[in-house]
Amino acid sequence: MAAAATAAGAASAELVIGWCIFGLLLLAILAFCWIYVRKYQSQRESEVVSTITAIFSLAIALITSALLPVDIFLVSYMKNQNGTFKDWANANVSRQIEDTVLYGYYTLYSVILFCVFLWIPFVYFYYEEKDDDDTSKCTQIKTALKYTLGFAVICALLLLIGSLICKLKLFITDISKLFLKGRYAFVPLNVPNNKNSTEWEKVKFLFEELGSSHGLAALSFSISSLTLIGMLAAITYTAYGMSALPLNLIKGTRSAAYERLENTEDIEEVEQHIQSIKSKSKDGRPLPARDKRTLKQLEERLRTLRKRERRLEFIENSCWTKFCGALRPLKIIWGIFFILVALLFVISLFLSNLDKALHSAGINSGFIIFGTNLSNPLNMLLPLLQRVFPLDYILITIIIMYFIFTSMAGIRNIGIWFFWIRLYKIRRGRTRPQALLFLCMILLLIVLHTSYMIYSLAPQYVMYGSQNYLIESNITYDDHKGNSTLSVPKRCDADAPEDQCTVTRTYLFLHKFWFFSAAYYFGNWAFLGVFLIGLIVSCCKGKKSVIEGVEEDDSDLSDDEPSAYSI
Repeated sequence: MAAAATAAGAASAELVIGWCIFGLLLLAILAFCWIYVRKYQSQRESEVVSTITAIFSLAIALITSALLPVDIFLVSYMKNQNGTFKDWANANVSRQIEDTVLYGYYTLYSVILFCVFLWIPFVYFYYEEKDDDDTSKCTQIKTALKYTLGFAVICALLLLIGSLICKLKLFITDISKLFLKGRYAFVPLNVPNNKNSTEWEKVKFLFEELGSSHGLAALSFSISSLTLIGMLAAITYTAYGMSALPLNLIKGTRSAAYERLENTEDIEEVEQHIQSIKSKSKDGRPLPARDKRTLKQLEERLRTLRKRERRLEFIENSCWTKFCGALRPLKIIWGIFFILVALLFVISLFLSNLDKALHSAGINSGFIIFGTNLSNPLNMLLPLLQRVFPLDYILITIIIMYFIFTSMAGIRNIGIWFFWIRLYKIRRGRTRPQALLFLCMILLLIVLHTSYMIYSLAPQYVMYGSQNYLIESNITYDDHKGNSTLSVPKRCDADAPEDQCTVTRTYLFLHKFWFFSAAYYFGNWAFLGVFLIGLIVSCCKGKKSVIEGVEEDDSDLSDDEPSAYSI
């Protein structure tokens, strides 16, 4: 009794440590999301509901990512470095810890599905209808519910497909186990060990397993589908942002005074063209249709140039511009640091993908690796940092935030497009509510994909943390010409015994379906390719304007808004 109470107390202490760090991260995440959303939302068109939706959806994605190091910490802390389980880590306690993390993932992933398929679409379409002055609130709600219903149907289909696929896979696999005595690594099933059990009891147990596991599979399939979309967003925005952000910091922006001089010359040139066209009608003759169209275009161009003139004048005389100029050396240092971090990620991702290409079990297994053959820097660094708590927490947080900032840089440079149609621009202090919801939706999907990206960078760390297990090693003594058996610790990998190494719940969600893992593998190669293309493009591009662009199609801008410019 006393030993059991001591074990339970030790287990509770470990849980408290892990969840306390998670709670602190939760508060930091909420503060970050509030500042981040408020920074980009339009002050002229800000809406309370869209702001709360954007903050909550981005926060829930970051909180889900923060659960990854908690998961890894808990499974790692159940074992000693010599490969033995700690005294308190019996089967019941281990199952309790695993279930706690699993329920956490169930809750957070369910909330993400609610946000993606119900809440965000409803708020988005509600504000789309609000742009029409003639519509009433009742009409807005009805229209928003009508479009949201389509997203709800998609969510239900994903859950149903995931459940059916898992049931079919389990049925085929376990029938093979019963009749062909096959061994499968990806669908573990605890078939009853009772030798006296009949074939009917085994089949009955099979169907009980089918009924108990479909919930995890359905949720995993839905989240994996969203993660696949997040992979496409990461390839489009994050890969480009990883090169654009550091190089923009290093190159800086153009001089406000020089831009203002160029803008003044453009204004004079446009005014001369306008006067030249108007002079044709001084004698009362009407202008040809071609000249009228040209005149209208020139007058629109003149309005844009004068708007730029006002903004450039404000920026040139701003104290903030002088302060940013003083920080120029610091920006260059940050730019060099970011490009080095990007190269570290790219090298680690390349080595990890190359290892999968050379030594994995193939496409039908989702390119799973049995052991590490080609080590990469991050896969070696993270298990070492885990020994000094909470250094691995800090590094994981840095990686996630780095992906957030580089994704944001990519979105700001590219904008939000639907094929060849630009939907929205993302501007500091001037982002419309609909664009803000789109932005947070994209970031939510990218953050979902970040968990798999971290797995790609450090597969052994994400699967087992710093766990070791004992293997029997034969030692030969030359003097006595005899052999002895010695148990030596070995790092846990995919080939380790199931009862000796505990797999993280994150890994179970990521690799429930092999075809998603295969898609992620090929997506990583695409990510590397887009990064190299973005690096070349960013190197060839000149310095950015001191203002983020005031173009003819900037319909969401107004003259009375404060100027926005890059920092």
